[in-house]
Amino acid sequence: MTKGYWVSVYPAISDPERLTAYNELAGPAVRAGGGRLLSRGGRVVAHEAGITQRVVLIEFDSFEQAVAAYESEAYQKALVALPDGFERDFRIIEAID
Repeated sequence: MTKGYWVSVYPAISDPERLTAYNELAGPAVRAGGGRLLSRGGRVVAHEAGITQRVVLIEFDSFEQAVAAYESEAYQKALVALPDGFERDFRIIEAID
């Protein structure tokens, strides 16, 4: 079984306080779905395009578990707290075996 990952990149954060509200709901939903936070907005050294954006990386024991956690009722409620004005590029990816 290959691991699954959530990868989120935030090109624009217009209201950091509203992101805190999302995080308060999303954190428990992610943990309940088996996710482990590996990185959240730490230091970035940008190459190629040179864009240093907030990056969040979450690991799950399987790709299927990552998809199920995103589709869960608890996480869908957290998404409602992610306000307009935020740009987010979100992916669920499967690890190499």
